[in-house]
Amino acid sequence: MTSTPPGHPLDNVIWQALTTAQADWSRGGALARRFHPEFARFAGVPALSEPALAALAADMDVDEVVALSDPADFDPGPLFDVTDRKNLVQMVGPATGEVREPQRFRALGPDDVPQMTALVQLTAPGPWYERTPELGRFVGFEHEGRLVAMAGERMRVPGHTEISAVCCHPEWRGQGLPADLMRLVSQGIVARGETPFLHVLAENAPAIALYEKLGFRKRRQTRLTILQRNATRS
Repeated sequence: MTSTPPGHPLDNVIWQALTTAQADWSRGGALARRFHPEFARFAGVPALSEPALAALAADMDVDEVVALSDPADFDPGPLFDVTDRKNLVQMVGPATGEVREPQRFRALGPDDVPQMTALVQLTAPGPWYERTPELGRFVGFEHEGRLVAMAGERMRVPGHTEISAVCCHPEWRGQGLPADLMRLVSQGIVARGETPFLHVLAENAPAIALYEKLGFRKRRQTRLTILQRNATRS
């Protein structure tokens, strides 16, 4: 694993994003914040505590779901039910290598959102909501007017931007499109003076191997806990 100084922005990346570069997309207070649900369902706290979890619960409707990251499992107390836990690996770039025929790719915008959403629904690269495309820059590859591969940006913290929603239509796999799209997005992040990073399921060995081949290196492991607000009163 790559080592970085204590207190690095990527250590508590969701909280950092919600209180710095993406504060305008968030809601909450000093103890807990979350993305507005039309953008993402991630929530963050400066430190896990009963008051922090109570503050988060107070900003949620019954049955609403958020994802909270911490290096280890934790007991969310009586206000939440744990619906899932996922092991994640955080990796940092930048991606290396040249983008083959970069003119093949183009920036995606509001008019492309229906096709972007359809591709995500087909390939399931990760969470995607109505306004997720507004969180950052997305690029894609089209064939005969149909979007068949894309990659983009999601969370941003000082000096770092996350690469996310890397996906490719099954009929177009094996042609290196995701790798080239990741390089292209990475280059855009680096051009702003930032470092790309990403998250991947720890059990997804093929994806980790691809990212390492592209130049990304493992930084840390974490757990993503999916919490559902129950009817318990705070």
